[in-house]
Parts: sequence; C-alpha cells; structure tokens
Amino acid sequence: MPLLRVVRTRGKVLVAICDAKLLGKEFRQGEFRLKIDEGFYGGGEASIGDCIAALREATVANLVGSIVEHAIKAGFIDPANVVRIRNVPHAQMVWI
Repeated sequence: MPLLRVVRTRGKVLVAICDAKLLGKEFRQGEFRLKIDEGFYGGGEASIGDCIAALREATVANLVGSIVEHAIKAGFIDPANVVRIRNVPHAQMVWI
C-alpha cells in the first residue's frame, strides 16, 4: 500500500508517494543516496487510483517504489528518467 502526502502552498502542489515498507529506510549506491524520510514521505495510506489522481494535480512529485511503474503507465514519468538505487525505483516530476 502506498503512502501519499500532498502539500499545497502558494499555488503549487507537491506530491510525495512511497511504498509503506520503504518509509524510514536509506539506500546507497555509488554516488547516489536515497533516504525515504518520514518527514517528507510520511503521508496516509492511499490506493493507486488516489495516487494517480494526486499526480494529475501535482506541480512537483517525488515517487519511490512501486508507484513509479504506475506513474509510467499513466504517462506521468518517462521510463528513461527513472533512477534505481539498490533496485528501488525513484522518479521526480516537475511541471513548469
């Protein structure tokens, strides 16, 4: 089950989504470090449908875990822009 956090401020919408099992973990690989911090990613449990709906409103999004594949299928993320750190997928989205 993914965790979804939505922050609205100054006309912008930040969406952070991660797999619940990844919250609080840190992964390192070479020069990359991915920390799934509770203060940033700690949101409520949500369905994949709720997460995709939130991405439709997002101006900025940070995605970690299985949600990345769903975001690719929904057309939000280009697979070429996904970074894998210790095989954990991570993607960011920015709408300008």
